[in-house]
Amino acid sequence: MIKKNSKIFVAGHNGLVGKAVLEIFKKKGYKNILVIDRKKLDLRNEKKVSLFFKKNKPEFLVICAARVGGILENNNFPLEFLVDNIDIEKNLLLATKKFNLKRTIFLGSSCIYPKTNKIPIKEEYLMNGKLEPTNESYALSKIVGIKLSAILHDHYKKDIVCLMPTNVYGINDNFEISSSHVVPGLITKFINAINKDQDIRIWGSGKPVREFIHVDDLANAILFSLKVSKMKLNKVNKNKLPLFNVGSGESISIKDLAYLIAKIVKFKNKIIFDTKYPDGTLNKNLDSSKIKRINWKRKINFKNGLSKIIQARLKKYILKNN
Repeated sequence: MIKKNSKIFVAGHNGLVGKAVLEIFKKKGYKNILVIDRKKLDLRNEKKVSLFFKKNKPEFLVICAARVGGILENNNFPLEFLVDNIDIEKNLLLATKKFNLKRTIFLGSSCIYPKTNKIPIKEEYLMNGKLEPTNESYALSKIVGIKLSAILHDHYKKDIVCLMPTNVYGINDNFEISSSHVVPGLITKFINAINKDQDIRIWGSGKPVREFIHVDDLANAILFSLKVSKMKLNKVNKNKLPLFNVGSGESISIKDLAYLIAKIVKFKNKIIFDTKYPDGTLNKNLDSSKIKRINWKRKINFKNGLSKIIQARLKKYILKNN
C-alpha cells in the first residue's frame, strides 16, 4: 500500500487540518508530498485540477481543502459555502477516478448529520432527518461529497475513505471572531476582553454540548486511514464505502467551555450569554466506535490541548503588542 516515497497530494495544505497533516507526514518520514497554493491552482476549476493531476501524477490524495467558517459565515454566505465546496469536492474526487489513484481520504464534518439525533451519533444516521439551518449549505456540500465518493467506490471500485471529524481545534486555527469556530473565537474574545478590561458577551445560551478533537489527533487518523488495509476497511464497512466518525469521546457545554477558558486566562469580569443569537444543534457528539474497532485511538486530552493553544495565543498577543 502506501510507502515512504509514495507521491501524496495534500489538497488544502495551508488550512488547520492540512498543516497538521503535512507535519505528521514529515515526522513519519514521508518524503514525496505534493502541495500547491490556491493562487496557483483554483480547485474549483475542473480543467486546471485535471492538468495538475496529469502533470504531477499523485498516487494518494488527502482532501483537506474546503471553504469553512462559523455560524455567522455560514449564515452570510450560504451560496458560496454550497457551490464552492461542491466544486472542490467534485473536481478532486473525479480526478481520483480519472487518474486511478491508489487511495483518497475525503474529509466531511459532524454537521452532515440531522439536527435531531440519538446521542452519540452513528454513521448510519446520515440523511435520517432535517439538517441544522445555520450550516445547512456546508452540510449539504459535504453530503454530496460522501455520495459522490460512494458512487465512485461502489460502481467504479475506487479506494476512498470518508472521515467525519467532530469539532476540530488547533494552534493554526482561524482566530478572527467574525469567521472562526467556537474554540478560537472564544479564545480571541477573552484575550480582547482582558486587554480592554471589559465584560465578555457570548452568542447563544451556552447550553449546547460539543465534542472537540485536537487537529493532531485528526491528522493521525488521516495517516492511519491511508495505511490501514482494505481487508480491515471492508470488514467493518461490509464492503461498502468506508465512512468513519472521528471524535475524541470528550464533550463539554459551551458555557463550561467559556468558564474553562476564563480560568486558564485568569479572566475576572462578567461572562454574559446573549440568547438573541442562535445556539445551533444542542448536541452532536459522535459515536466513533467503528474507527476504534480497527485500532485508531486519539491521544490528546482536551483540557491539555486547549491550555497549550491558549498559552501560545497569549504569548503571541504579548509579543505583538510590546
